[in-house]
Amino acid sequence: MGLGAKMICAVILAGGKGTRFWPLSRENCPKQMLNIVGEDTLLRQTIKRLHKFISSDNVWIITTDILAQDIRFHLKPLGADADRIRFIIEPSGRNTAPAVALAAITLSKLASDSVMVVMPSDHIITDTKQFQNKLRLAIEAAEEGYLVTFGIVPARPETAYGYIRSGKPLAKEPLAKGPPSASVKNSCNEIFHAEGFFEKPDLKTAETFLRQGNHYWNSGIFVWKTSKILEEIKRYLPSLYRGLQKIGKLNDLRNETFKELYSSLESISIDHGVMEKSRDVLVIPADFGWCDLGNLTALGDVLERDERGNILQGNAIDIGSENCTVIACDRVLATIGLKDTVVIDTADATLVSSKEMVHEVRKVVETLKRNNREEHLVHRTVERPWGSYTVLEKGDRYKIKRIVLHPKARLSLQVHQHRSEHWVVVSGTARVTRGEEVFDVQSNESTFIPLASKHRLENPGLLPLQIIEIQSGDYVEEDDIERFDDAYGRT
Repeated sequence: MGLGAKMICAVILAGGKGTRFWPLSRENCPKQMLNIVGEDTLLRQTIKRLHKFISSDNVWIITTDILAQDIRFHLKPLGADADRIRFIIEPSGRNTAPAVALAAITLSKLASDSVMVVMPSDHIITDTKQFQNKLRLAIEAAEEGYLVTFGIVPARPETAYGYIRSGKPLAKEPLAKGPPSASVKNSCNEIFHAEGFFEKPDLKTAETFLRQGNHYWNSGIFVWKTSKILEEIKRYLPSLYRGLQKIGKLNDLRNETFKELYSSLESISIDHGVMEKSRDVLVIPADFGWCDLGNLTALGDVLERDERGNILQGNAIDIGSENCTVIACDRVLATIGLKDTVVIDTADATLVSSKEMVHEVRKVVETLKRNNREEHLVHRTVERPWGSYTVLEKGDRYKIKRIVLHPKARLSLQVHQHRSEHWVVVSGTARVTRGEEVFDVQSNESTFIPLASKHRLENPGLLPLQIIEIQSGDYVEEDDIERFDDAYGRT
């Protein structure tokens, strides 16, 4: 089935903070950047799923300004394709309708008749071939002037997903935009008009949906022409559309005017704002191994269970528990006689919750934020484009880190106004810039970086450099940094 000459663009929604996956996910390392199942992270799997189907030049990631830089570095393992992927930056998260609208107005300037494939960055799809086959069908239907989504064939009466009810097959209704293409016409038994969208139901309602047979899980994956979604936003979300028109007239989407306009847009999902109201929605039933990792209990759908229904990962030991999810870090995590419980242990935080209440983990994150705790923001080990650092200990006026630099990598030329640093080389050779000096420090040697001294750390060798950094001062947080030169484009 050919896709024609129109531009097909993938828009990947990657602005979420993943609070429902805490403590595995953090604000600066959200769920989409985790390797949960398979050999790669969820975001990189999403991009790989489009390989040889949509050109990397036409893959757009929409995310917040805070996450964009880290995501760019996160994509580096994709090789040359990573440099071709483009970004649409939200100044702040405003739900999916404003995000989709911003993407649509951006793409409309390139090609008004382009087709958008909108998908979250944190879904699991195991059957890529079937996914691409269904996507071809959706794209051709979208070119006829429809909003198309996938309805996942339900495997059970699930209460954690929204549902779509299908109506008549497409062929039984006349097409508003003229006769269907041959491939769409031949596949009419695979495409249905959507009759209704339903919020997450209770168990009894979900069981009824399953018996009726024409209800599907809402995948949250959408396909439409850019011009069509803008028309529907204008019709059903006029206030959002007016704000969008103002944004479209701006020459610079990095200035304060854009930030103010975007922050004033209505915060609403594209489902509620458009899909539930439009008369031109089609649903394509699909069964391509889809899973929406909405919260920690969803791990049961994708990770292997033992004979008692337990998921045990990492350095975990269990005796007599049933239907539990236990994920351990480096230290031993032992559980005994638990039932329907989630236990997640990381280097700096541990979560213990009943499965029934695990959705309340968001309140834990909110509490950490209110108390100015770092555990909602970053892991103890933080990946950087030059390597990584691990916070070993932190106290009043001091912090101790282990820093690992990749071969030939270097940190930015920088200065700190509130702390001094003492560096001890554990392995490798450190090349140090301190003021006007440039010198090497060998293993088992150390050097001192005074307060307000311009400095840089480099690894000139072919093996990783490992140092211990001891910070001391009246403020030892990560935002006490002023960069003068950076190989990775950070400000």
